[in-house]
Amino acid sequence: MQRFRGYSGLVNNGSSANICPLSTLNKLKVDDERIHKNSIYVQGFDGRGKDSVGDIVLELTIGIVEFTMEFQVLDVAVSYNLLLGRPLIHAAKAVLSTLYQMVKFEWDRQEIVVHGEDNLCVPNDVIVLFIEFEDDKGP
Repeated sequence: MQRFRGYSGLVNNGSSANICPLSTLNKLKVDDERIHKNSIYVQGFDGRGKDSVGDIVLELTIGIVEFTMEFQVLDVAVSYNLLLGRPLIHAAKAVLSTLYQMVKFEWDRQEIVVHGEDNLCVPNDVIVLFIEFEDDKGP
């Protein structure tokens, strides 16, 4: 089983499936024979859809917890390595925060908190310039 560690994943509570781009499997040199052909059609948020190449079962390590999950394999160009949808969220009984870029869940009586990538977070010392605008029209 291929184990994913250190790969960027996007967590999306609006996705009814876990998605693995074919390019991710190719980079990891996963044998195409592990992909089980199916006839699933995956529709995106933009209304357009794509036929799944197939499905694959992958083992993920999130924090200290290992999950075995099924992914739909799509031949698409994306900016992430895996899209973790509701199947993973429900399996972990996770709570997501898009504001704080984190996922939190309890496992074996221990709270697991996974933070997003540091470069996605806004630094505390951001200076926002404010320019006051005067209206020429008067009172």
